[in-house]
Amino acid sequence: MAVSPGVVTPAGTVRRVLYHHRTQGKAVEGVHIRGIADALRKEGVAVDVISLPGADPYSSPKAMSPTQQSRKWMGWVNRLPEPLFELAELAYNVVAAWRVRDYMRKHPDLAFMYERYSLFMGLPTWLARRRGIPVILEVNDSANVERVRPLFFRRLAMAIERWTFRNASGLVFVSSVFRDRAIAAHGWIAPAIITPNAANIDKFTFTQAQRDETRAKYGLEGSVVCGYLGAFVPWHAIDRFVHHLVARLDEAPHLKLLLVGDGATFPALKAYVDERGLADRILLTGRVAHDEVPGLLAAMDMAVMPSAGDYTSPVKMFEFMACAVPPVAPDFEPIREIIVEGRTGWMFPAGDMDAAVARVLEYSRDTDTLRRVGSHARDYITHHRQWRHNILQLLEFHASIVARGTAQAGATTSPA
Repeated sequence: MAVSPGVVTPAGTVRRVLYHHRTQGKAVEGVHIRGIADALRKEGVAVDVISLPGADPYSSPKAMSPTQQSRKWMGWVNRLPEPLFELAELAYNVVAAWRVRDYMRKHPDLAFMYERYSLFMGLPTWLARRRGIPVILEVNDSANVERVRPLFFRRLAMAIERWTFRNASGLVFVSSVFRDRAIAAHGWIAPAIITPNAANIDKFTFTQAQRDETRAKYGLEGSVVCGYLGAFVPWHAIDRFVHHLVARLDEAPHLKLLLVGDGATFPALKAYVDERGLADRILLTGRVAHDEVPGLLAAMDMAVMPSAGDYTSPVKMFEFMACAVPPVAPDFEPIREIIVEGRTGWMFPAGDMDAAVARVLEYSRDTDTLRRVGSHARDYITHHRQWRHNILQLLEFHASIVARGTAQAGATTSPA
């Protein structure tokens, strides 16, 4: 059931939401936070964001990058030995709870708190529950998944996570496989919904003139362009994809790559491309402002995602699709929940770079199919996966939480 703007719950109209997070508010994190907050505001809901001091996702989104800290002190904290880093995360509960309590005291019209879940974070949930304010956790991380920095205090992290997942009013997971892993690890958890990521269609709309300008700027005229957008890090495997493609690049003289982003593997990949004299076929833009992304996507005919987390919902996939750029992506379950094979994109067996290369080469030769599939992908985002769709589902979820709480309270107080 769709939820209309200004949804009315048994507790009254949702007028104010607190968005609390402990991220640096950069790169994809910032895109997601702004997407949810801005969509709520467009529905007439007042949204305030409490974050790490100096990590406001609205402060300087153009300057953020996957490998650049938003504040110098954050870089210092991230370099702490793992045990100390995790203790710092745990200690931040006190700071977060103090700030959230102060906010709640000043805003009696607060309908609910929406928190981007972080490891070792539980005190704000305890505080919200104590004050009778619903708290909905958006789960993007877990002590139960493989992480870049292996956990030192894993048992403690799991214990806090179990308590938090059970005592939150509701949970929002980006994929069903992620929810199922949480249930397997913790047993029963709070009511949960599945909400993949999204993209705003108006921010990913371009003219033919913009496409022509970008293609001319990068020397892409007359070529079929396969793009990549994101962090250059080992787990996204864009470097591995390029290494596998180079051996077959002569089979596709019409094909060029446009790779957007930076990260740990960027310098070595750029050196590899330059040493082989392929800079005119494999173009690496480096870090760009997020506002430049739609223009770069406009120059692409297809896109590749060599790898992704097997439980995540990659934002860039939705941005590709919003720009009518059909993606070629690994067949992880969250991606199978979004892509319809041959209609809104294509998939290959996860981890098989040769298969990824073969898919890109095959469809790069069929521009009519690229346009048709890209058009269907854009239609899907337009009608089903904009940020507005996500927050309407969220508001409906909140209404169900409030209704359930009211029913339970009535059952408790009713005479036998």
